[in-house]
Amino acid sequence: MISPERRAALQQSWAKLLERYRVPAADAYPVFDVLAAAYSAPDRHYHNLEHLAEMFRVAARLTSITDDPGAVQLAIWFHDAVYDPRAADNEARSADLAATLLGPVGVPRAELERVDRLIHATAHLLDDRPPGDRETMILLDADLAILGAAPARYARYAEAIRREYAWVPEADYRAGRARVLDRFLARPRVFWTDLAFQEGEQQARANMTAERARLVGAG
Repeated sequence: MISPERRAALQQSWAKLLERYRVPAADAYPVFDVLAAAYSAPDRHYHNLEHLAEMFRVAARLTSITDDPGAVQLAIWFHDAVYDPRAADNEARSADLAATLLGPVGVPRAELERVDRLIHATAHLLDDRPPGDRETMILLDADLAILGAAPARYARYAEAIRREYAWVPEADYRAGRARVLDRFLARPRVFWTDLAFQEGEQQARANMTAERARLVGAG
């Protein structure tokens, strides 16, 4: 759960971001309200405003390698705006929502196209090849930074993901989650940027390996 103070800080940062595109606060705040409501839905145990705040902290440390931080920040805001754990098109629907809400307030079409591409990348199709641009590397590393969190934070994340999939029977969830972890562990790198790799790769692999062991052991 995010505090009112952190929510207010997110609202301020949103308005400041939209100022880059000459969007007045009067037009920016209604879009924020839509996003805040989406990320605050009662079934959002992990994919919520806390997740966004954590992503922004990570991305802020990585944006020195990009000339386009605005597109990355917009993509963070919208990448999980639509989140249905039963669906397979969340990224596409989130990208569509970005265009629907940002186009009318004046965000340029070229920027919306970049945001669309970035949001689609957060489907994490687990390609072993590094992304072709630095903005995608930053976004993906920020999205997956939780994997390299301290063990206690990772445990809270894993529990929150289970709650979002509460409708899945326990045995099926354990098997499916283990497959997801196996795919990430099989990658040559979890993180693409040098900083994220240096700071989080080892811990991410340790966290996922320990979770997988618990899942398999519970069976």
